[in-house]
Amino acid sequence: MSVQYNSNSHASPPTWRYGGNQMKRWRNKSGISREELGEAANYAPDTIKAMEQGVRMPTPRVLDVADELCHAEGLLSAAKDYLRLEKFPARAQDFMAYERQAISLWWYEVTLIPGLLQTQAYAQKLISNHFPPLEEETTEERIAARMERQELLDRKPLVACSFIVYEAVLHGPHVDSEQMLRLLEMGQRPHISIQVLPYARATSTALIGPMVLLETGDRERFAYSTGQSVSQLTLEPEVVSSHTERLSMIRMEALGTEESARFIEQTAEKL
Repeated sequence: MSVQYNSNSHASPPTWRYGGNQMKRWRNKSGISREELGEAANYAPDTIKAMEQGVRMPTPRVLDVADELCHAEGLLSAAKDYLRLEKFPARAQDFMAYERQAISLWWYEVTLIPGLLQTQAYAQKLISNHFPPLEEETTEERIAARMERQELLDRKPLVACSFIVYEAVLHGPHVDSEQMLRLLEMGQRPHISIQVLPYARATSTALIGPMVLLETGDRERFAYSTGQSVSQLTLEPEVVSSHTERLSMIRMEALGTEESARFIEQTAEKL
């Protein structure tokens, strides 16, 4: 199985399109204009149009307002429960589903702190700086969802997690002392290893981009890689094997866990 997303494909999840379509049908049936719905929900008419077309996610607020204006008797508001499932961007949803099933995980990052290790403040800064801008409710939902994902690190039985970060990650604009402390604390857990790949040890292989390897309880091994506009999740043996070899080479060049902890501490002292 191989699932590939780009910036245009799967831009609108089915729940967005269905929820928006139902909102439009109820609005038309009730003789309510987009302008009227927008004014009542505090959205511009163009935003209402985008929601009805599935380009933007219908928010809980607009669904509740439309439900009341259209006398839908809870049928529109009920869509909120399904839309809440769309906490992650479409391109990442399949990966998140398998991440929840992981029994082991290997993660390499080139520019950002891995999502499972991010503090809420760091996640807030990243997600809030999204372009094009996200609705405030969408931003809050994605931050909450990222924090929920971190429950995997506390799950029983323990999930074996190995993280490697390129040195550039530690010098990112949103990295603060709290985030550094989070890395140090998580690295002390017996089932979590955190390694740093210094600039001086980086090879061209390490600069290609981030990647994740994970294994599920069914012994399926997936490879996940992302770029600026393309993501790929696959269990094709050839791809999984090449990612494994690349990660092994990077791990050989990275500092050991104890050296990495000292490296992180020294970097944190300079903040």
